[in-house]
Amino acid sequence: MRIPLDYYRILGLPIQATADQLKQAHRDRTLQLPRREYSEVAIEARKALIDEAYGVLANPEQRQHYDRQFLANPYIAEAVPAATPEAGEAALRSLAGEPAAPSEAPTPTIEITREQFVGALLILLELGEYELVIRLGRPYLTSGSGSLVNGRLGDPKRVLGDIVLTLALACLELGREQWQQRQYENAAESLETGQELLLRENRFPSIRAELQGDLYKLRPYRVLELVARPLEAAAERRQGIKLLKAMLQDRGGIDGAEDDLSGLSTDDFLRFIQQLRGYLTAGEQQEIFEGEARRPSAVAIYLAVYALLARGFAFHQPALIRRAKQLLGRVSPHQDVHLEQAVCALLLGQTEEASRALELSQEYEPLAFIREHSQGAPDRLPGLCLYGERWLREEVFPHFRDLASHQTGLKDYFADPQVQAYLEALPAGDRDRVPQGQTVTKRDRAPATVTEGDYGTTAGAVSTAPSPPWTGGNTTYPTTLPHRPEEVVDDSPIIAERVSQLSPEGRLDSPNGSAPAPPPSPSPAVMPSQRRGRRPAPRWDRLAGVAIVGIFGVGVLGFVTMRTVGWLLAGFGGPRLERPALDINLAEPPLAIPPPVALEPEVSAEEVAATTINNWLAAKREALGQGRNVGSLETILVDPVLSQWLNRVQGTAEANWYWEYDHTVDILKVEPNDPDADALVVEAQIREKGDFYEFGQRNGAESYDTTLTMRYDLVRQDGQWFVQDINELN
Repeated sequence: MRIPLDYYRILGLPIQATADQLKQAHRDRTLQLPRREYSEVAIEARKALIDEAYGVLANPEQRQHYDRQFLANPYIAEAVPAATPEAGEAALRSLAGEPAAPSEAPTPTIEITREQFVGALLILLELGEYELVIRLGRPYLTSGSGSLVNGRLGDPKRVLGDIVLTLALACLELGREQWQQRQYENAAESLETGQELLLRENRFPSIRAELQGDLYKLRPYRVLELVARPLEAAAERRQGIKLLKAMLQDRGGIDGAEDDLSGLSTDDFLRFIQQLRGYLTAGEQQEIFEGEARRPSAVAIYLAVYALLARGFAFHQPALIRRAKQLLGRVSPHQDVHLEQAVCALLLGQTEEASRALELSQEYEPLAFIREHSQGAPDRLPGLCLYGERWLREEVFPHFRDLASHQTGLKDYFADPQVQAYLEALPAGDRDRVPQGQTVTKRDRAPATVTEGDYGTTAGAVSTAPSPPWTGGNTTYPTTLPHRPEEVVDDSPIIAERVSQLSPEGRLDSPNGSAPAPPPSPSPAVMPSQRRGRRPAPRWDRLAGVAIVGIFGVGVLGFVTMRTVGWLLAGFGGPRLERPALDINLAEPPLAIPPPVALEPEVSAEEVAATTINNWLAAKREALGQGRNVGSLETILVDPVLSQWLNRVQGTAEANWYWEYDHTVDILKVEPNDPDADALVVEAQIREKGDFYEFGQRNGAESYDTTLTMRYDLVRQDGQWFVQDINELN
């Protein structure tokens, strides 16, 4: 049979190579042994081809004749098709059983015997011809059309194992090559194909683990590549989000301490999430981070707040604002989020609560900005309106793919009839409340009540938030207001009157140019009944008016930018993210492609057997020794022998006797003689010297020194060897 190889490539030399170079290359190639998993059949076939190539090229006459034929081929310059994404995909389709178009360009070939086929595949693998290896080897798999039963290629069992191993390694190296070329999804397809092949053939668990390890390390790159695709590529982007959720699950959350095997530390993963957000829409971020917030995760809570605020303001959905406010209540005892709470309260029309939140905030620069732009006003509402709108548009929206260029304002938000209807229908407990005769101070402010089912609602509130808007349901809200408690004082009309007096400069005017005194408090002579009853509907047009004046009347002034997500994360115990972000992007991936794994020393089946039996005898010494460590049995035995020994030693913990053992193990026979097998039958000669101690004294009558021939049934579970059965042989 002919194979697409030439003698120069087999030795790794150019056609101009000297005799000394040929000799050195032959020596080097002979000493470079393949992975230990290959059988002697493959190793000998490979060596035969290397010797054949050297024999022809080292003989001047034979080399001259070979060179004439070699140079007569017009396609020598492109002897083997270049590695391209299309070539890799065609090879993988072939491995999956799909037909692949044959290569049109002829390549140099040599004639080999059928027994040399596995050696030729191995050499092609070493030369990096991964697609070619897959195409040539695929027909001889269990599911292929080629037949190994007649033994034409050698011992069918060994040859099949070598072919499966070579194809799996080709998939592994092809995946790494595509990874290096930033073809992350193609790389994943190659690695998954190799993994599926080994699972189907039930061979080489160590190679499967290697493939799986690369797939774990590849996940961050795949997530970025998939979610960065156009929004129209919905299926691919959902796959990216699915991979991200799997990473979060494996890590135990955004700030979790578990290992997802990606190679990213906790700090790196936080920066990865920060970078990733620019590729995700507000709805996608809400879905991801609201789910993560339930772990609970303080970082996820804040990121969910960002998403809810952004969507609620941009799409005029105050129900989302309310949920953001409830989430903030969960972190407010540990982090100064009063500024964000003030913005939420403003967007819910809760101006008194917004003012109280500002009083509690310790954010110096934002508060200075708000005070500066509320000069002359009886409260900080104008400055908060200006600050809140700019913060949402300039600091929140840019973190969402679908909102980066979105333009909206408080005027549009409050003018929306659905927003007005929702705010008017808010439960009484969610509205501004000031009990008669009480001044609200920082000490008087009660913390939010936290419940598991609803992120924590305001104390006394009844949650009537509508279903999430992404479910597609159409929710209508009542326009009539519920009755409020009699002690509530409604000063919304007073605020509206103040709003109507704002000048174009954003300050309150008076006839003499000075700021007027605030409206008088209700006279004590006024009967309580005169202040009771239903609250009139708030004038949202006036609230919109203060938004217009406060935002557009002040003009373009220096704006103190809001803290970034990383700056806020610092308060949750996470790292500050002002330091340079981890450069995980599609252009410059920071995670190095894993180098070839160093070969582990070859372990024979006999060594596996000796180690396992010695471990069992050590556990026996511990279980029956003076320390009575019965638990050691479970580290090396499985049923049925585990149950037998546990019953045997049960109840001996309080006994006044124990054994001291000394063992010598000599392995006689192991079947099968394959360290990659999952079960072994071992015959061994055991010399056991047992000293029996009773009441602290050695009992010579019970002590013994004997040699036994034993049979052990060993099984491998989760990569660890156990003894399953023990029998004495005659």
